Amino acid sequence: MSDLKLDEFQPTPDADPTGDSVERSAADLAAVYDVPVHIQAVLGRANMEVASLLRLNRGSVIELDRKVGEAIDIYVNNRLVARGEVVVVDERLGVTMTEIIKDGDTA
Repeated sequence: MSDLKLDEFQPTPDADPTGDSVERSAADLAAVYDVPVHIQAVLGRANMEVASLLRLNRGSVIELDRKVGEAIDIYVNNRLVARGEVVVVDERLGVTMTEIIKDGDTA
């Protein structure tokens, strides 16, 4: 084995410290394509008594703990992962992510 001089060393730009390639293709993810995930877009929350809940009918209004225009929370498998906005696409409601939440950053 020959010694490699520092000026001859060319680091690979797409490698991480563990030696694994950082650049991946969609085919590398094929094993997880069928894994189910539960996604929630939470507009807001409300607490009410069962009696009030039973009196609700079509057209009833429930006051939520959020203001109009405030970001909604996006949960994946009951874990907060992003915040976003409600959008309308082809006459259907959707959600666009505006902020990704890092681990522990829930404020």
